[in-house]
This record gives sequence, structure tokens and C-alpha cells, in this order.
Amino acid sequence: MDNILCDELIEEIFLKLPPSSSSLSLVSKRWLHLHRSSTTSLSLSLSPLSSIPPSLSSLLNHHPSLSSLSLRLSPPPTTAAAAATTPFAFSSLLLSLVSSCCVNLRSLTFHVGPVSLSSLTSLSKACTFLSSLSVTLPRNVFLKWVLCFPSLKHLSIEFHEVEVESQHGLLESYDFDFDDDGELGLESVCFVGINGDDYGVGWLWRRCKKLKRLKLQRCEGIGGSYSCFVECLKGVEEVELRTCRVVADGILFKLAENCYSLKSLLLYDGGGSREGLQYFFSQCRSNLNKLDLRLPMDLDNNHIQSVATNFRGITSLRLQSCYLLSGEGLKAVGIVMSNVLEELALINCDVVGSESGLLATLGQHLRKLKKLDLSHNEMLLDKELISMLVSCVHMIDLRLRGCKRLTNVAMVSMLRSCKRLENVDIMNCFGIEREPIAMFIKKSPRLRRIEVDGNKVSDAARMWASNRFIEVIA
Repeated sequence: MDNILCDELIEEIFLKLPPSSSSLSLVSKRWLHLHRSSTTSLSLSLSPLSSIPPSLSSLLNHHPSLSSLSLRLSPPPTTAAAAATTPFAFSSLLLSLVSSCCVNLRSLTFHVGPVSLSSLTSLSKACTFLSSLSVTLPRNVFLKWVLCFPSLKHLSIEFHEVEVESQHGLLESYDFDFDDDGELGLESVCFVGINGDDYGVGWLWRRCKKLKRLKLQRCEGIGGSYSCFVECLKGVEEVELRTCRVVADGILFKLAENCYSLKSLLLYDGGGSREGLQYFFSQCRSNLNKLDLRLPMDLDNNHIQSVATNFRGITSLRLQSCYLLSGEGLKAVGIVMSNVLEELALINCDVVGSESGLLATLGQHLRKLKKLDLSHNEMLLDKELISMLVSCVHMIDLRLRGCKRLTNVAMVSMLRSCKRLENVDIMNCFGIEREPIAMFIKKSPRLRRIEVDGNKVSDAARMWASNRFIEVIA
């Protein structure tokens, strides 16, 4: 059989197999060579080292078709100080090695440590088709080097404090032969760790006229003036702000006043002031489709009622750890969005367990609901969940992780009421036992994936799951 199969056919087979089947390459040296030559994506975790392991160059050279590469430290650093312990010269040399070995790259994630300007320049000359780049930089590096990557569409930069010397390439000349007023082709930008005095990013904001997705994380500034920042907002469709309390108000005001194409907003751990939130929810004129909020002490009923009034086309509403909400605000959402809302998440929200009848009311209004996430509501009782599920006949995705008070009765109700369920998460639901789980796996007509504690999956349940091609995550 090995002689009958030509190289091209074997390579085509490898491309269609899942990553877990890579052990097939051990059949013979020929298969190993073909598997390597056909591999297009590779993810590597490196231990913190002071020198590049010789085997890495050989490994990369054995994969000539790589179009996507991810290099990270293992374990990943938990703080900026920890990340800075990786020698600056080492990470820059490693990036230069990638440049010389992987000339066909389209996507590169490189978070081994901060890198130098010279190594980025080498990367741009070698990988001319690079369209996605995620990299760590030392602070105070300006961003004109982005012009060296004409095909770049997706850029992610994490800033770190690190002491470096000029011979490592940090303080090299920035006199590129480019039109300083030219536009960048970037469609997606992510910045992590912008400080209040980092002003080099403003140059980039003025040139991102095609930006669709904007993500900021742990930022205490926007890297320039708001007059520069608003230049990139007109066509933005997705915004994520994670732990950006210092700048959240300013960004929300500018989005409300300058962005009319926003479809998705994620705001976690720091919404600025309640006034800033209220202004955005009441004044924004975008047709928002997705809203994802984790604001423990910021979001209240006034905000959520403004959402219900102003954003009637929302199909996905996710609320996490919003402790100031009451049933009044959520019922307003249910009434206004009854014909459009398809996904609702109320994760670790006190109101779920404290207000009897709330879930029943939501279920009666939200008849088109397909995805429901009530994870980590430890006070949620069977009767409250059941009263909602009887109305949710279109449900395909149900997540109840960490709902410790649910019992076997909830599983029976899921089986009876939700005939279209495909994905279920009942991990850490201590009151649900093995037998109803096995029965659910056996009889749920459309189930494709279930997440459950491993000790609650019997041998019979695993056999039924295997026969019905159901993925069990334990």
C-alpha cells in the first residue's frame, strides 16, 4: 500500500487529518518527511533559556510549508517583570532565526520576550506575505516599522518594561523612505499595556482608516491624543476593552460620537464611570448586535434599561458578575428583545438565584433563544431553571458549569424540553449524578458535545457517546 500511494496523495491525506493523528508520520521516514513538508501550522512552547537550542533551527527547516507559527514561553509569564527576565538579545535573535527559516509565513505569534527593531526589519524583508503579527515590544519603541509590512492586516502588540542597550537595535534610526501620511492596511489592532506617557501609538491611529476590530487590554492611556484616536473609529465594527478603567470613559464617549458601524462591544473589569456608561448606552447610534459586559460594581438597572431602549437589534447579550442588576432591568430586556435575542449569558449574577420567577419570565419572552449560559450561579435551583427551559424549545447550547444546587431533576427536564440541544456544560454541578447523565447522552437526539466531571461518566455512557459521535470533555 505504501508503494501505491504517491507523495502528493499522502500529503493531501495529512492535510485532512486532525492534529491528533500526527503520530501516523511515525510509520516510516518517508511519511515523516511528507508530514513535515505538508504541515502549515505549528505551535511551540519554549522554556526560558539564555541561548537558542540548536534543534529549533533544524525543526523549522524541516517544515518548509509553514504559514502559521506560534512561539510562546512555557509556563507563560504572569507579570510584566517576569516577562522581562527573558534576555532581550535572546528573543531578538530567535525572531531573526524565524525570519531566515520560515519565509512563507502569513501569521506569526511571537511572545517569547521583547524584540528589537532590527529583528522586526529582518522579519519584514524575509516574510513579505505576513498578514498577521503578534509580538512583544520594549516600551518607547515607535511604530513606523509597521510600514515595512505592506500585507499586514492584523497587528497585536504587548508592551513591557525592559532595560536594553542601543547595540541591541532598540535605538536605531527610524528614517524610513515612506510617505509619512500614507494609510495602513490594518483591519485589526490589539494593544496590551499602553501607559499614560506612551505617545508613539498616535502615529498609528491617524493611519488606520480601514480598522474593523480594536482591542485594548490593561491600558492606562491610548498612546496619543483623542483627536488622533477618533480618526480610526469611523469604520470600527468590534471593540474590546479589558481592564482599561482609566481610558474607558474617553473611549466610550468617542465611540458614541464618532462610530456608527459598531456591531460588537466587550467591556470587562473597569467601565470608567457610571456616567460614561450611561452616555454610551443612551447616545450611541450604532446598530449593536453583541454586548458582553463584566462590570461588578458599575452596571446597574439604569444602564441595562438604556440598552433595552436604544439597542433593539441585539442578538447576543452576555453579562458576568454584574452584582447591581435586579430583575426589573432584565425583564425590560426580555420584553424589548423578545423577537431578536438568540444568546443570553447571566454568569455569576446574584439576581439569577435571588429573584424567584425571573428566569420563567425571561423564558416566556425570549422564545428565539438558542444559547443560554447560567454558569457559576451557585444559588440556582431546579425549579427556576426548569421554569425557563420549558419555553426554550430552540435551545442548542446550554452552559450550567458550577451551578452546585442543580440535581438530577434538571437533567430530566433538559431531556424533555430541549430536543435540539447540541452542546451542554454541566461541569462542577455536584448534585447531578451518573445515571441521568448516561441517560441524557443516550437519548438526547442532537447532542454533539458534553462537558462533565470525569467521575460521572460511566463506561456505558462512554460507549453510547462513541456510537453516536458525541464528544465528551471530562
